[in-house]
Amino acid sequence: MIKAVFWDFGGVITTSPFESFNRFEEQNNLPKDFLRLVNSTNPDSNAWAKLERSEVDLDEFNDLFMEESKKLGHATPGKEVIALLKGEVRPQMINALKSIKNRLVLACLTNNIQAMDKQFEGNVSASGKHDEVMQLFDFVIESSKVSVRKPDPNFYLLACEKANIRPDEAIFLDDLGINLKPAKELGMRTIKVIDPDVALDELQSLLDFQLS
Repeated sequence: MIKAVFWDFGGVITTSPFESFNRFEEQNNLPKDFLRLVNSTNPDSNAWAKLERSEVDLDEFNDLFMEESKKLGHATPGKEVIALLKGEVRPQMINALKSIKNRLVLACLTNNIQAMDKQFEGNVSASGKHDEVMQLFDFVIESSKVSVRKPDPNFYLLACEKANIRPDEAIFLDDLGINLKPAKELGMRTIKVIDPDVALDELQSLLDFQLS
């Protein structure tokens, strides 16, 4: 029996930051997907991972990311990349959240950055108008607050513990396969979000009530 639906935020509830990354790369004469390459090199110990676990502040991240990107051929300030993270809310996902609310446990499982600089005041992955969206969830697990990040299995187990469920009683939606793999290994039903409408069709097939 499904008792909870867990959602990633960026790239699921909102448009993917990778779209913003690609525009930035084109505007700055960088190879396509260069920023993703930087972030996927040494993914558990690089600047991005450290920032999402709140192990470094934005100034330290800026310098670390600059060094990492320089080694890969194109020095890029980390703060310029952080500024690309804000996405547009997908209305069909909000409608789905509203349909599920009060029927199943709703939680957001997000790798995020607790900004430490006035330039990026607040949580940049859920700022501004996104605050009202976050209120639809019963709870939120944020990497910057728990010092664990996806795809560490402990991140998902924290969510299950808080929801008082077993992993096999949850559905998890994320836009990255690397984040879905450990959730699936724990027993969760997983949905990779590429096209949001296709993802919602998959979600509907796992539920015994209609999404609006």
